[in-house]
Amino acid sequence: MPQIRPFPLSIAPERIDDLHRRLDHARWPEKETVDDWSQGTPLADLRDLAAWWRRGYDWRAFEARLNALGQFVTEIDGLDIHFLDIRSPHEDALPLVMTHGWPGSVVEFMRVIGPLTDPVAHGGRAEDAFHLVIPSLPGYGFSQRPDAPGWGVERIARAWAELMRRLGHRRWAAQGGDWGAFVTNAIGGQAPEGCIGIHVNMPIAGPTEAAKANPGPEDRRAFERMAYYRDFDGGYAKIQGTRPQSLGYGLVDSPVGLAGWILEKLHGWSDNAGDVFAALGRDAVLDNIMLYWLPGTGASAARLYWESFGKTKPPQIAIPAGVSVFPGDILPAPRPWVDRRVTNLVYWNELDSGGHFAAWEKPEAFVAELRACFALMR
Repeated sequence: MPQIRPFPLSIAPERIDDLHRRLDHARWPEKETVDDWSQGTPLADLRDLAAWWRRGYDWRAFEARLNALGQFVTEIDGLDIHFLDIRSPHEDALPLVMTHGWPGSVVEFMRVIGPLTDPVAHGGRAEDAFHLVIPSLPGYGFSQRPDAPGWGVERIARAWAELMRRLGHRRWAAQGGDWGAFVTNAIGGQAPEGCIGIHVNMPIAGPTEAAKANPGPEDRRAFERMAYYRDFDGGYAKIQGTRPQSLGYGLVDSPVGLAGWILEKLHGWSDNAGDVFAALGRDAVLDNIMLYWLPGTGASAARLYWESFGKTKPPQIAIPAGVSVFPGDILPAPRPWVDRRVTNLVYWNELDSGGHFAAWEKPEAFVAELRACFALMR
């Protein structure tokens, strides 16, 4: 059996020094000509973040936190996959693989690890406990960057099933949002041995014929959001889905360029009342950006769009599935749309607040959703 290897993280000091030099010598554009985020990340916001990154942010604190959680790598299908493996103190906890998206990372789940693995210490019950497996997508974080085409969401889903098998989990579940929702849905469609069910916090489904012919209020809201995304919010996906290599040169070479590219989406997609750092935490935002900067994954992470856009068909899912709808998410899908291809939807809940980065923004609500959903599958 392929080896599971500990992955103690220790970034060389000269790599931090190099980051600081690049921040010190950044070449800045002029200020945007509007007073909002409609042209992208505002100059003043990015300058403030870069100043903190240079003089206040402590990478070593996050590095130590990752090491304390338990980091590992294992080769699957020719690629080294990095993952966190956090065991619950409750032996009969349900193993759960959780998958992040773009422009996220394992940072998305930092606020929910404790409550999910040790519910008794966080106001829950022992029977709510999970063993967590949190991989970095191929080409993200410290997972290996693919050097050939073919690593789309279906292949990642198969790799995650192999990872859970390799870790000895005979009965497990899957969860995800953004690309993590695509991967989790692919797991649901593949129904690998041992997977008892899935949960996503971003429903993915196209409109029904009824919605297109005679849309109701919920359908119209979804169509409006889809149109806004297509016309004003989806340019990043078109670029990453068609020319990730061209974009990648700037993302890998310039920390300011990388931060500006990521921060705009963290701001636009989170439910933050205008203050992204109040919602996500300034240091956590930089922790996340560092998981792109240090391993140089600006191009390889973007390439997942090239691998999957227009090549991934939403699967039919027959195993138990649950959906939590956070109102600030980017692309809504009303339940009738989802019901067409999820034939055993055992849990559906629409929340009052929260956006695209649900576990990061609303950890208490996210934990409650997972407890309620998987209680129906255990």
